[in-house]
Amino acid sequence: MMYLPHRHGVSFSPNTCKGSQDYWNGTANGGLYKREFKESFEEAPMYVAVLTYIGFGVVTLFGYFRDFLRAWGLEKCQMAAEREEQKDFVPLYQDFENFYTRNLYMRVRDNWNRPICSVPGPRFDLMERVTDDYNWSYRYTGKVIKDVINMGSYNYLGFAENNEESLDSVQNVVKTHGAGVCSTRQEMGHLDKHQELEDLVADFHNVEAAMVFSMGFATNSTNIPALVGKGCLILSDELNHTSLVLGARLSGATIRIFKHNNIQNLEKLLREAITTGQPRSHRPWKKILILVEGIYSMEGSIVRLPEIVALKKKYKAYLYLDEAHSIGAVGLTGRGVVEYFGMDPVDVDVMMGTFTKSFGAIGGYIAGKRGHLVRDSCLFLRFRKHGLVIAGKGSAPTHMNRTGEQNNVFIFLIGLERVRQLAENTQYFRQRLRDLGFITYGNEDSPVVPLLLYMPGKVGAFSRSMLEKKIGVVVVGFPATPITEARARFCISAAHTKEMLDTVLDALDEMGDFLRLKYSRHPRSDRVVLYDEPNFELDA
Repeated sequence: MMYLPHRHGVSFSPNTCKGSQDYWNGTANGGLYKREFKESFEEAPMYVAVLTYIGFGVVTLFGYFRDFLRAWGLEKCQMAAEREEQKDFVPLYQDFENFYTRNLYMRVRDNWNRPICSVPGPRFDLMERVTDDYNWSYRYTGKVIKDVINMGSYNYLGFAENNEESLDSVQNVVKTHGAGVCSTRQEMGHLDKHQELEDLVADFHNVEAAMVFSMGFATNSTNIPALVGKGCLILSDELNHTSLVLGARLSGATIRIFKHNNIQNLEKLLREAITTGQPRSHRPWKKILILVEGIYSMEGSIVRLPEIVALKKKYKAYLYLDEAHSIGAVGLTGRGVVEYFGMDPVDVDVMMGTFTKSFGAIGGYIAGKRGHLVRDSCLFLRFRKHGLVIAGKGSAPTHMNRTGEQNNVFIFLIGLERVRQLAENTQYFRQRLRDLGFITYGNEDSPVVPLLLYMPGKVGAFSRSMLEKKIGVVVVGFPATPITEARARFCISAAHTKEMLDTVLDALDEMGDFLRLKYSRHPRSDRVVLYDEPNFELDA
């Protein structure tokens, strides 16, 4: 059977139905995959893309017209502007960014930064706010919108909750260790709780060593410069998170981008790097580091790890895997994409993850085998990484909370049950969306579910209408996504019940008809989606 390439780098069989692009990868790669690997990136009809461009064009024209009115004093401009006496200075504000903010973003600004006033579990409470000047400012009414279904938080395992056992352990650590460390790790900020958590992370991933940090974003942005530098080459997926992009730029290494999940493109870059070496001198690269994510948070796709590991070994490169969204969310016991594909953790040189999402705490970590990248990577990073040498360490109470949550996943039945429930919720929600006729992106096992909205006018209307139905959603548009691929991003949680998911799906069915969002040409499935209710209480 012949397999054809796709613009997202995913292979598909020509025997799949016309108008659909659901791809089964793994049968054409020499048995690298131990399970079916199914991802969907269906393209919308051509008229949708045309109307989307027209919509942005109309809004842009009105923006220039309003700027003309503001220039002549016919309309008040509330945007920050350069002072007249500083007109000869280098401008603080980029003209197009200002134009986009005041004329496009301001129209839909009310769909973001909504203040939450409760625990952000499967349901939360929102403070009601209104605007009298078209989203330039807000005032609070004093009312609270209660019991909004939370479909936007990265609360994959449902640990964003008031768990009495976790709160008791945090309270006890506050009494013994205080609320903060007030020092860097190399000086007086290294506590026994930090070491305890690092040992647990290493055991959890079945690797030799781990290091924890107080911020997930900084884990990437400050670790990568410590691992590679001038004379090194970074091969980065085009959809990598900003923290990976920033870390790569700060490193001083040469950066080359490969198409998302496109193994052929990655191998081409690796081959060129080996054969031609560094620019001008043509000396061999000191290191070649591949940067990828486990689950891509905007696309919902899963990294093609078996093939990337095979390339890494073939060309003697190193692999940095960001498991921020995949740790706890996929794999039989929640150990991320390495476990999901049944691979050996030793095959990944540097494994990064966060406690912010699945584990309901704060901070990040890296884990791996000693001796990779440098003679002793952990020792090397302790002296080179800015996050340890300069930044303060996370407080003991938060580390204790992470230790407890990871123990729940690692040891106790409730953690394993939540991992199973998350997988079941994900498959149920994705299948129902496809049956309703929506276009969704990503892997069928990914709890990140992008639903394509496309047109800019529908982005704000969708979010506001869903909130009226007491459903909180995250909408994303240009420039965070390609201009023709605005979307709503649902994050499934183990704490979601079938009743919650059905309520959301019923509302989506209604909104899909009202806003005409059902663009999929994929035939409806006749398969009945089975759903087993959890036999334990998630909202402890």
